[in-house]
Amino acid sequence: MLSSAIAKTTTTASPPSIHTLPLQRPRLLRTFVSFSHLSFPGNSISSSSRNQRICTVSASKSDAPSPLSHQGDELFFRDALKSMETVYLNRNPTAKAILDLVHSIDDEQICYDHLAFRTFGVNGYGIDSMASFFLDHGYTQQEELRFPAKKLKALWFSPPSSSTQYGGSGVNGPLPRVFISELLVDQMSPKAQEIIRKYTEKAGNGNKYAALASALGSLTWGKPMYSEFQQLAGESEYAAWTLVNGYALNHVTISTHRLKSNLRSIKSLNEFIEKNGFKLNSEGGVLKVSPDGLLLQSSTVADSIPFCFSDGVNESVPCSYIEFAERLVLPQYKDLPESEVKEFHRRDGFEVGNADKIFESTSKEQLTRRA
Repeated sequence: MLSSAIAKTTTTASPPSIHTLPLQRPRLLRTFVSFSHLSFPGNSISSSSRNQRICTVSASKSDAPSPLSHQGDELFFRDALKSMETVYLNRNPTAKAILDLVHSIDDEQICYDHLAFRTFGVNGYGIDSMASFFLDHGYTQQEELRFPAKKLKALWFSPPSSSTQYGGSGVNGPLPRVFISELLVDQMSPKAQEIIRKYTEKAGNGNKYAALASALGSLTWGKPMYSEFQQLAGESEYAAWTLVNGYALNHVTISTHRLKSNLRSIKSLNEFIEKNGFKLNSEGGVLKVSPDGLLLQSSTVADSIPFCFSDGVNESVPCSYIEFAERLVLPQYKDLPESEVKEFHRRDGFEVGNADKIFESTSKEQLTRRA
């Protein structure tokens, strides 16, 4: 990671209030498309570079039938994902630097294993608020995971199988899995529940625009007071993170086994990242391994960004991080030649034990830990 756990970034200008947007879906679609090409202040990716990549992918697929055409406009869907990714890279210099670093060694496509979001399980602001956007575009709900100690549950969603034909990088490549978690607010202390309900209730129908809020990098509720942030942080770092970050992308995950260089081994990638000065989440060990030994994961420690609270206090708060995942070949396919191995031959899904430790990437203990 950066030499300090606290990364200094430039705050972006506040976007238009979400509550000024009408409910009609056609207007929502147009809003998404228009914002997907904006240049965000401080973003190290130039707007011309972004547009060039988007246009290249669009042109290459213009003559082919859209695999999502029966469920929505795929260009709109990918533009929306691109906006989410742009906000994420703008706010998290570590993620951008690592993607550039991997590209410098492995100049082939970089595929995302999954995108992850956090939510509040109250007033319609939970998993369903974000999941509906992906379900509308061909995703399928899979298993539920429970994290009793953290008072969390999660669902993951698999992408349309036809999306694997895409050869671009990131959100322009094969569509990633989606992992959405939610805080079980009813299990929190009365004070924590009061704070969370206060902001989600004031937001009205903001939960209907979860994907739009993520693409704009905007909260659907008002900025909290610093004392409220501290109150939640003392009880649940997840709750405090969600209060100030809302539906922003919590992390993207590089699919290491899809790389072409020696970095396709997650152990080699971890060593490469640490040698270049980035700090990895050490909770439970740098490498998190599922009980079956087939899912290997690691992640950086989150960047931090300055945040101006409603009472005028300016403090750094944890933002997002980048994760890495290697999915090994399932035992029944172990004799397949490497050239014939496809993604469906590999371990799918998620593992509670791994995910529980990955959540700690935004914790104060990891942010303040010395490298």
